[in-house]
Amino acid sequence: MNGFQLIEIGALDEWRAHHGGFDAARARDGRRVVDHELTMQYIGLTANALQPGEEAGYWHVHSRVEELYVFLEGRGQMGLDDEIVEVGPGTVIRVGQGVARTWRARPDSAGELRWLCIRAGGDELPHLPDDSARLPERPMPWTE
Repeated sequence: MNGFQLIEIGALDEWRAHHGGFDAARARDGRRVVDHELTMQYIGLTANALQPGEEAGYWHVHSRVEELYVFLEGRGQMGLDDEIVEVGPGTVIRVGQGVARTWRARPDSAGELRWLCIRAGGDELPHLPDDSARLPERPMPWTE
């Protein structure tokens, strides 16, 4: 087995067509739990798309998991404890343990709200990666 895996999750405008979730009861259109398709050890990833006006419909909180939301297209809002923040292309929000969260695509969004949610837990990451090593003797693979 290779030490890497590759899947295609499709272009952003294809994300809404996927129906998925962490289990059947929580599945919905526009969610793909990528870490269920790959052998992930320390991180999780979902690809998400909501139509204008659509919302999560629930709040949730994590006790161990930290989440990073990376918004790519559309306009939306996130509820974070007692605050509402505007989100759109280029917005990145880290949500720590114990913070209640929910989200929606704004009704006036010109298109779907699309984002990645990256989940992680476990040991804290070092400020600088301390487990890497450069391989200067290895030639670059590009032919043109």
